[in-house]
Amino acid sequence: MTAEPDYATHLRDTVDRAAADLRTIPEDVASHRPAPGKWSIKEIIGHLIDSASHNHQRFVRVRWQDDLVFQGYQQDDWVAAQQYRSVPWDELVTLWHTYNRHVARVMALVPDDVAHREHRRHNLDQIAWQTVPADRPATLAYFMRDYVGHLEHHLRQVDERRASAALR
Repeated sequence: MTAEPDYATHLRDTVDRAAADLRTIPEDVASHRPAPGKWSIKEIIGHLIDSASHNHQRFVRVRWQDDLVFQGYQQDDWVAAQQYRSVPWDELVTLWHTYNRHVARVMALVPDDVAHREHRRHNLDQIAWQTVPADRPATLAYFMRDYVGHLEHHLRQVDERRASAALR
């Protein structure tokens, strides 16, 4: 058996550490929007749940695809439709943490040849966090690493929101 990919291990370690930290954020701080049009901490975590949901399916389905073309989604509409600000904070953190542990497991189970196969046809120029130009090949391994980078980006936003809440 091959070693678990670094991005799967990194995702699991990141969400394990972050979940413990997130649970210390008070409900009112997690629900506060810093400005009109800006997500609350709850909405950021809700967005990351949506991201986990979409990418979980992508990471599984790619085994039977000849490309890396995936449907996108309207992230603001998804966050609004699910009203994450009204969900109990501990429930959101638990779902986010558990779902991402599962995504890490899925990542680890992707065969190496599937993860590292180069695809000339992809839409990572549109849906990746750190995009890949449409005229360059892309791999699922890149996209899975990108998923972890996107998650970490939003965890930094959570830290910023928390710090600014302490100054209010």
